[in-house]
Amino acid sequence: MAAMTETTIDNTLLAHLQTWQGQSETLSDTLTAMPVAALAATLDRDDPAPAAGTDLPPLWHWLYFLPHARQSEIGPDGHPKRGGFLPPVPLPRRMWAGGRLRWEATNPLRVGQEVQRTSTIQSIQHKSGRSGELLFVLVEHQLRNAQGLALTEEHDIVYRSAAQPGEAAPAPQKPPLDGQAVWSRSITPDDVLLFRYSALTFNGHRIHYDRKYVTEVEGYPGLIVHGPLISTLLLDLLRRSLPGAQVATFDFRAVRPTFDLHPFSVHGKPSADGKAVELWAQDHEGWLTMQGTATLA
Repeated sequence: MAAMTETTIDNTLLAHLQTWQGQSETLSDTLTAMPVAALAATLDRDDPAPAAGTDLPPLWHWLYFLPHARQSEIGPDGHPKRGGFLPPVPLPRRMWAGGRLRWEATNPLRVGQEVQRTSTIQSIQHKSGRSGELLFVLVEHQLRNAQGLALTEEHDIVYRSAAQPGEAAPAPQKPPLDGQAVWSRSITPDDVLLFRYSALTFNGHRIHYDRKYVTEVEGYPGLIVHGPLISTLLLDLLRRSLPGAQVATFDFRAVRPTFDLHPFSVHGKPSADGKAVELWAQDHEGWLTMQGTATLA
């Protein structure tokens, strides 16, 4: 399989890509029970069977509004081919870099609801660094049910140049609250966990299941654990530790890739006033891979 041909993003191409700014699309979906039950099983939770009216746990809306590209429309990396709603960025590596979410406390998302998601491309920015070119796409999603706005999400997508031979990884960093965790949980990211999450989110991106592709084409040492899965595990740790807590906002960013080669861990520390929780993930060497802050309603 050949890798995507990479093109330098000059001012002309950047101007073309930035014509996607302001583009919107609206999708509709029904929050059915089956994906909720399936993700609960995948996260090793012993939850009651979901039914109409069951509150949707925070971040589990990612089980819905899934892309349904025809097989002929899939690109070499397993994603839908570039173009359409998102701009056709000619950089081969793309990652979910982080996001910011705000839930409406008086209008929760619940199983059985009909929901509309309006997505708008807010900005497209280009940068060059030691590791090559980077293009950042900021997408805002607004989810509405019959009662109105339920959730606003800002989603950061980053496109990167191909890995270069001998390219040094960014310097790792320790978590700011290293050694101060009040809650911790170890996760084994085996092939089955990654497959199940890919299947639940209809995510064909080969970096999560195709070892030959991810190591030989994209240059990573192993399968990459989904960023959304790690962030879901962070809030799942909060739910396990504070049953009944209602998350009002969650901001998170991916710091370093997590691979399936070793277990990793998720950690949390509530603030002294109990109104916020610092959450982070570490790899097997203790390096920070994701960090986030949740505020409670």
